[in-house]
Amino acid sequence: MKLSAFTDVCLRTVMVLATPGTGQLTSRQIAESVGVPYNHVAKAVLELRTLGILQVTRGRNGGAQLSDGALDFSLGSLLRKLDKRTDIVDCSDHDAQSNCPLSGNCRLRAVFRQAREAFYASLDPLTIHDICPASSAMPFTGLPFPTVRALS
Repeated sequence: MKLSAFTDVCLRTVMVLATPGTGQLTSRQIAESVGVPYNHVAKAVLELRTLGILQVTRGRNGGAQLSDGALDFSLGSLLRKLDKRTDIVDCSDHDAQSNCPLSGNCRLRAVFRQAREAFYASLDPLTIHDICPASSAMPFTGLPFPTVRALS
């Protein structure tokens, strides 16, 4: 199971904001601390705000911070909401010429859906608090940004 680059950026954003002593940060500050382009972090902040994980204040002294109770949010539940993919394998347009010839009698998609759900279920008992740093001594700088594949 591979997380999307967007989900990775969302998790990094949450982890930075959950670092003890961090407080409120702008999207630019988050982007600089995790080595991710600003526009990716801005989209992540917007989505996390929509999900109720972050509180965002606009304006000169604005920024993002974790919402009350965000640290108790289930990691599995968060990943389900962030992962917009419908299937692990895209069978609908495998070569841009025609649909997969096995699509009428294939059980692989159902098996992969079950595997993905088992992955999320294994993360359900964990919370955001469980993946966050215990102290502010561990900087996030230098994390490699995931490669984003171009859609063809």
